Formats: sequence, C-alpha cells, structure tokens
Amino acid sequence: MTLNAYSFELATKVVFGPGTIREAGREAKKLGMTKAMLIADQGIIGAGLTAPVEEALQEEGIRYVIYDKIVPNPRDFHCLEGAEFGREHEIDGMIAIGGGSSIDTAKAIGTLMTNGRDIRTWAGLNLLEREIPPLIAIPTTAGTGSEVTFDAVITDTKTHEKLNILDLKIAPKVALVDPQTLLKLPSRTMAACGIDALVHAVEAYTCKAACPHTDAYALYAIDIIQKNLRGAAASPDMENCTGMALGSTMAGIAFGYSDVAAVHCIAEALGGRYDTPHGVANAIMLPVVTEFNIPSNLEKYANMAKYLAVDTSNMTKEEAAYSCVDALQKLCEEVKIPKMREVEGISPVDFPELAEASFRNISTLDNPREITVDDYLQLLNKAYFG
Repeated sequence: MTLNAYSFELATKVVFGPGTIREAGREAKKLGMTKAMLIADQGIIGAGLTAPVEEALQEEGIRYVIYDKIVPNPRDFHCLEGAEFGREHEIDGMIAIGGGSSIDTAKAIGTLMTNGRDIRTWAGLNLLEREIPPLIAIPTTAGTGSEVTFDAVITDTKTHEKLNILDLKIAPKVALVDPQTLLKLPSRTMAACGIDALVHAVEAYTCKAACPHTDAYALYAIDIIQKNLRGAAASPDMENCTGMALGSTMAGIAFGYSDVAAVHCIAEALGGRYDTPHGVANAIMLPVVTEFNIPSNLEKYANMAKYLAVDTSNMTKEEAAYSCVDALQKLCEEVKIPKMREVEGISPVDFPELAEASFRNISTLDNPREITVDDYLQLLNKAYFG
C-alpha cells in the first residue's frame, strides 16, 4: 500500500450521550472559566435548551452573560458586535448552544476578541495569531458538525459572499453532543441538517484532501446517517436521534480534517446571495455534483454506494459508482428536500455570478475532479432546469 504523508490532529474533546448537556458547568470549570458568554439564538433560548446549561454553570459558581444575536448564515457585523459584548463583560470563555450558526458565530467572536480587526482579515487558512477564548460547543441539530471543526463560515454583508476562517486556534475545546436535544426538531430542520451532514461525509471521503483516517470517519457517517435520517425526519426517537447525532459529529470530524468540495462551494454561494438555508442548498446540489465528480474516482464512488445501502453485487464498477446519484436523489426526495426551482429567491439570471463565487471558494481546489467556472455554471443550470 502506497500513501502520501499526512497529519491528523484532533483538537476537540467529544463527550457523547444523553444528558451530556448538563456537563457544561464541570467542563467549563476544567477550562478555567469564571465568567462565560452563552451564545444562542432566541429560538434556542425560548425552547428552554439553554436552561440546563445555565443551571450547570450556577452549580459550579460560574457567572455568565447571554449573547443572542444569532441568525442563519451568520453575519460579520453580529460577530463584531459579539466581540465587543464579550470584551465589555470581561468574559473568559464561551459556550455555544445551537446549530452551526451559533457555533460558527462563537468561533468568529472569539477570533475577533483575541486577534482584533475584522472577519475578512482572518478569512483563509492558518492566519490567526492567537487562540480564541476556550469554547464549549453544544450542537442542537444533527448537521453542521461545527462542534468538532476548526472552520467558521461567516457572511460578508458587503459582498454577499461567505468567508471561511480555517485555523486550529478556533476549534472548540469540548463538544457536548446530547441526542436528547434533537427530539423536538421540526421535520424540515432534521431533514435539511441531516443531508448537510451526509454531504460533509460524501465530500470528505471523495475530495483530494481525504486520507485513511478521514475516510474511516466519513464512511461510518454515511452508513449511520442513511440508516437513521428517514426515521428521524418522520418520527424522531432516541434511537434515530442518537444515530443522527453520532453521524453528524463523525461527518464533522471527517470533513474538518479533510475538506469539502464543489457541493459546498455552490451552497455557500447560494447562502451568501439569497440566505438559502445551508442544508437545503447542499441537498439540491448533491446529486448533480456527485454525478459530475464520479469519473475522478470510480473505485471510491463504487465503494460509497455500498454504504448508501445499494446492492452492487451484480454491477460493474462504473454502474456501482453511478448508482450513488440515484441513491442520493432518492434519499433527498424521501425526506422532502425541495427542488432547486422551488426554493424561494433563486434566479437563473444570477447563475454566472454564482458560478464565479463558487469557483473562488477555497474548497474548489480540493474538488475530486478539476472544475471550472463554466462547469459550475452548467451544474447550477442542471440543478435548476433538470
């Protein structure tokens, strides 16, 4: 077996299981927090999901303040505001509760608190000068995997593009992954977030940055997500929510230490321009981009089909590889992901600019097949017009 040299470094301690959200106080104390900033959107607060965290902090004598200016596709100005809020209240640690928006906002707030300046300054790979304040991440959706990644995706409100901060210095110190937090997720949210997690695993496994360690996490995630997503979207229970929570975190490790590719490049362009929910944007592009990428590595796509529960025993390698497209399309349909033309706001008039924005994304370089601006344009048209 011949392999190129690579490194693999896990930066986040993962605590997994029912009730782990109540470990927030003990973990915060271990990290030396005396005054924490809880970062959560108003929906999470209203649903009572911050209450056990607040109780856990109180039990350990840790003071806290709450920052709730969190929106989907997090905005640069909210991160700047959050950094000022943190400095004003002299916080020495952060606890993010919610989906990727809360966790990514926390990472960006921490970046600005310890490094100063603005989001665009730190957008790129390994640019930070100092670590962020210690961060505990508590995901309440099974999708982004942000609790175990060193990536924050923030919307530049001037250019309407997504900016990526990629640096181990922003990785959460602890991820508290509690499947119980998923039990009351709306079906649409579970479906979109679940496909988002699946895309993370698919792209982590097939992109140019993949390695044997990330392959193992990615294939495990693909298997467990496809087994549990339909049930979790239709009728969530502890079994399928545990599967989805685990699959999402495993997929997060996979792409966090590998990369994503063209599906995400387009999804981030759509989110930056239209505020399209990230999971939906990923889902509508997944089948067409997968079909485009398959010629780059028939072996991997044929193997992936097995983890998507396709019986490939009587197929050629090429047939098995292309069976991934139908399997992914069918799963998206079964969990009621809309078609691209059904998503509010998306206009083919903008596709040339969206293709350019997609091409500029940092992950274009790791797409398994060489891809051009014209390729991106054709993929957008194919997803929209069929």
